[in-house]
Amino acid sequence: MDLILWRHADAIDGEPDLQRELTAKGVRQAQQMAGWLLPRLPADTRILVSPAKRAQQTAHALGRPFTTEPALAPDSNVMSMLLAADWPGAGDTVLLVGHQPTLGRAAMLLLAGTEAELSIKKGGLMWLSNRVRQSTQQNVLRAAISPDLV
Repeated sequence: MDLILWRHADAIDGEPDLQRELTAKGVRQAQQMAGWLLPRLPADTRILVSPAKRAQQTAHALGRPFTTEPALAPDSNVMSMLLAADWPGAGDTVLLVGHQPTLGRAAMLLLAGTEAELSIKKGGLMWLSNRVRQSTQQNVLRAAISPDLV
């Protein structure tokens, strides 16, 4: 299974939190990352997106259908997010568009075996794979990229 953790792009500050929109910079970041992702995403990729407006706008840059997933909301936790993705059992590619610190904590849990802090830059992503080698499950980092590197 492949799991892509995509942090929403740059957004305005303010309240209410779920209504914060992308800045002009955030729109550019989302478009840059979508341009990088689109040729690499399998056609059957499941895309799950936080209900927050900034995450929805980030996902819209892909131009693909997605599902709004409450388990990806800003106040979510790692286990709820991974359960929504059906990690690692889904067997397909799942793209999650969400928030810090949950995305970074999920990446650390999958890569290091402990839920610790890891910052993913706004608009950036981490692409992980789960595989079995010699009867052992392994999580592998395939890509870590931010919009300023695309």
